[in-house]
Amino acid sequence: MNISRRDLFRTASSASASVVAGAILAIPPSARTSEPQQSLPPLPAPFDALEPLGDRVKPIRTEEFQSRIAHAQQLMTDAKPRFEALYVTPGTTLAYYTGIHWWPSERLLALLLPRQGEPALVCPTFEEGRVRELIRWPIEIRTWQEDESPYALAANWFVGRGIRTGRAGIEERTIYAFFDGLRRAAPSLDYTSGDPVTVGCRAQKSEHEIELMRLACSATCDVYRATFASLREGMKQREVADMVARGYQRMGLEGEAFVLFGPAAAMPHGTREDRSLREGDAVLIDDGTSVEGYQSDITRTGVFGKPPEKLTRAFEIVRKAQDAALAAAVAGHECGSVDDAARKVVTDAGFGPGYKNFTHRLGHGMGMDGHEWPYLVRGNRTLLKPRMTFSNEPGIYLVGAYGVRCEDDMVIAESGAAQLLTPGFAPSLEKPIA
Repeated sequence: MNISRRDLFRTASSASASVVAGAILAIPPSARTSEPQQSLPPLPAPFDALEPLGDRVKPIRTEEFQSRIAHAQQLMTDAKPRFEALYVTPGTTLAYYTGIHWWPSERLLALLLPRQGEPALVCPTFEEGRVRELIRWPIEIRTWQEDESPYALAANWFVGRGIRTGRAGIEERTIYAFFDGLRRAAPSLDYTSGDPVTVGCRAQKSEHEIELMRLACSATCDVYRATFASLREGMKQREVADMVARGYQRMGLEGEAFVLFGPAAAMPHGTREDRSLREGDAVLIDDGTSVEGYQSDITRTGVFGKPPEKLTRAFEIVRKAQDAALAAAVAGHECGSVDDAARKVVTDAGFGPGYKNFTHRLGHGMGMDGHEWPYLVRGNRTLLKPRMTFSNEPGIYLVGAYGVRCEDDMVIAESGAAQLLTPGFAPSLEKPIA
């Protein structure tokens, strides 16, 4: 299981988080037991408008998964030097190519993708039935017993396909033991990062993927709108976060948020303190949901009551930084130049230099993972390409005083400025959702 940095901070931001809660994160969802749920009060009236997305959601078809594998094989062929094979173990990339979501235990399950020809799956014999339930089209399955080496099985499969030497790409989140096992079983292969193939496939989204992300963004904005309309003095951050999660449930989705009030918002990913809402507090809500596995990641900073002048000024600067980033996010430009454009606005307004008050990169790639390659960070010379998708999230943070972040999601256009995936930027602190 890959627990993101944001997951860790989200847990830490809740005063009710405990060692027990942390232990639950380490248990596969399928193994968790159901516990009696306490009776919850009804959601406030603004949540009544939330409805499931219904037939607006178009699932990923078998043909799309197969086209992704064909694309990977083309990238393997075009690479210089070319890749002869790609080795993908459980994680998002396995789901991207096959639709299989698999818990990464100590037992190897892997997708073996040759440069030419059909792929295969290696899995434990006793799991074959479950794997066959999950595959979307007929894929060869090679099984291994508990006293056999899955790595020898994979190596022999490669030999059977004529793959004895050449480059084998390893997916970036592969557990070291899974990599080392294959390396020892097939030492004549040249092992290297599979990023040119996997990132090459995943970074540029199809129109269908982009539409799923737009739906996720729209759902998040709908839930945030209801949440901001339901704030009342004395609420705890955890109460508001729970409202957000229940709002997604009302839409038939899974999602969550971390919520920060007042000075707590100066810590971009939160603190352990569970503050109560007071007049004039900034209210920062961050995170999102997913539709067919495609993520939204949105932050809105609003205010409870009348905003202090310093908060309004910070909000206006951050919004101008978002505008500058959107205009700079042009196909053919370097990723780092987008961060530069936004950071210049913040620095020129007196909140610099560098990372002094705008403490993090401008944004990250996103798709099936909330954070994925490439990243909008100073010095990144990766060139932007059409249909890459990113967060756009400048912020100003003064520790002990206040924090403001505005985060929207965007897609690189064929030409000109990037386009928003969210319905629109935040109009104001008083009206954080259009």
